Amino acid sequence: MPYVTAHDGAQIFYKDWGDGPPVVLSHGWPLNADAWDAAALFLAEHGHRAVAHDRRGHGRSTQTWHGNEMDTYADDLACLLDQLDLTDVTLVGHSTGGGEVVRYVGRHGTARVARVVLVSAVPPLMVRTDDNPEGLPLAVFDGLRAGERANRSQLYRDLADGPFFGHNRTHDVPQGFRDAFWLQGMACGHRAAYECIAAFSATDFRPDLAKVDVPTLVIHGDDDQIVPFEVGGKRTVDLVEGATLTVYEGSGHALPDTDRDRLHADLLAFVDG
Repeated sequence: MPYVTAHDGAQIFYKDWGDGPPVVLSHGWPLNADAWDAAALFLAEHGHRAVAHDRRGHGRSTQTWHGNEMDTYADDLACLLDQLDLTDVTLVGHSTGGGEVVRYVGRHGTARVARVVLVSAVPPLMVRTDDNPEGLPLAVFDGLRAGERANRSQLYRDLADGPFFGHNRTHDVPQGFRDAFWLQGMACGHRAAYECIAAFSATDFRPDLAKVDVPTLVIHGDDDQIVPFEVGGKRTVDLVEGATLTVYEGSGHALPDTDRDRLHADLLAFVDG
């Protein structure tokens, strides 16, 4: 299986499908590159090189004790782009992956980047603070951490059967989607998953968003129960000059699965635009 080597020696697994202008896909917590399989297949079949990696600690990448935070995630992404020598890249991030993409731009710039797409993404800052009163209470993330420690298998089942796909709203999300979430979650290292909760919830991406100087598409469902629209996409679009916002009315968090056809069409139109 293909890997790139991070600065501390961690092995970062990646998939590399198709030929053409590259699109690099960053996944959400606690998932891995498989979460982007459908989009990668679609993009590769439509003239693009689709690259998706497992964040460190997730999936097939090394389960490191250290480095389970956004700066290192972004540096690992830089290693991937550098070692594959990818240029004119469209970076796409779902949920936590959106944070990873934005932090990459903040730390490494846009010399290799042509466009950015943020899907149900965690920026600008999820947790409520004195200067971020629109955020979610810290207790929300403490509850996630407690669930991770107590019985992470059950936590992943509860998330998949509830807010992640919006199954608690519509009860029509296929069992296969929910099973895949659990399977990918259990492939994530316990420490990596635990630490990543802090990374996606408490990292302040506002300075990074100010550095995004390439065309940016923000896609967010207005019934997102994981990253509420008012916490994520609605505020992000105001912090990136010239960004375009597309709202999926009535849709939840897991757009790569629940709104697959619409998302694929929007991605293709943007990267080919």
